Amino acid sequence: MSAANSLSSRQVPIPPFENLAALREALMRLPQGDARAADAAAARDGMLTKPPGSLGRLEEIVAWLARWQGRYPPVMDQPQTCVFAGNHGIAEAGISAYPQVVTEQMVLNFERGGAAINQLSAELGARMTVVPLELDRPVRNFLHAPAMTEAESLAAFNAGMRAVRPDGSVLCPGEMGIGNTTSASALCLALLGGPAVEWCGRGSGVSSDVLQRKAQIISEGVERHRESIGDGLDALRILGGREIAAMAGAILAARLLAIPVMLDGFICSVAALALHCSGPDSLAHCMVGHASMEPGHRRLLAHLGLRPLLDLDLRLGEGTGAVLGAILAKAALRCHLGMATFAEAGVDSGTAV
Repeated sequence: MSAANSLSSRQVPIPPFENLAALREALMRLPQGDARAADAAAARDGMLTKPPGSLGRLEEIVAWLARWQGRYPPVMDQPQTCVFAGNHGIAEAGISAYPQVVTEQMVLNFERGGAAINQLSAELGARMTVVPLELDRPVRNFLHAPAMTEAESLAAFNAGMRAVRPDGSVLCPGEMGIGNTTSASALCLALLGGPAVEWCGRGSGVSSDVLQRKAQIISEGVERHRESIGDGLDALRILGGREIAAMAGAILAARLLAIPVMLDGFICSVAALALHCSGPDSLAHCMVGHASMEPGHRRLLAHLGLRPLLDLDLRLGEGTGAVLGAILAKAALRCHLGMATFAEAGVDSGTAV
């Protein structure tokens, strides 16, 4: 299967969504992956000089790349990291270890190349896109009102869609936003239920007292809006933030552009959850780079049926775990394409290796 056969969908611009009804409809008719490309990857894998299945999930990764790029062989020549930044009104409740000004300061650090995500993106060979979203105008405190109007939520979602480069080989979304672990935990509580404390983590490193207060705030906020939350997009608008909505937009755009997505940690996975709860097939093109130290992340991944590639005790965000997962994907593809077949190596395929 030629790589040239796969890119026709990438030539069509993706129009912005004008309302949530149109977005919900789009989530019900998503393009499917290319099974022939995945089969071609599996066929070559069966001829390589190794016992069947001996490279474990590395074999799965290559088939995933082929299926969702819609081509064989797949490529890893144009990976993209997208870091979205937003501020949260809920931060005024004192649930973070850092003031909101840090969001803007970190955006400048990203733009200057000084953050962890810059170094990991360079190692991957990824183009890095930084998208600050109205940092001078935080979303509303969801204890008192919905975080965003429909228009504001769609504006952030569409900004995320626009940020995705149509020639990308894999997308690694990430985020920055003081207060966004509180928002993400509230989204999980609203959409998946359970005690609030089980979705709460220390985020940027808050004390035990603040953690208890955080759980109480999440419970109060979700209870206030419960009757208005019908699906994931409702929850995203009412409890989320611009950077979370933008990540959801980027994940959907990647699906429409035939680009596989490597998800990051808790907050990125919550953006994916919002899509999943509005369109259950919307995450088929996603893998998860790592399991975060945030306690709610493993619970969330179990619900989504997604198994992380790495477990490194990370809790930084920024897309760092997604990029590490993509580095692993690049190594997997190199193995797949560079290894000799039994015939090429002159090795008897019936002989154990």
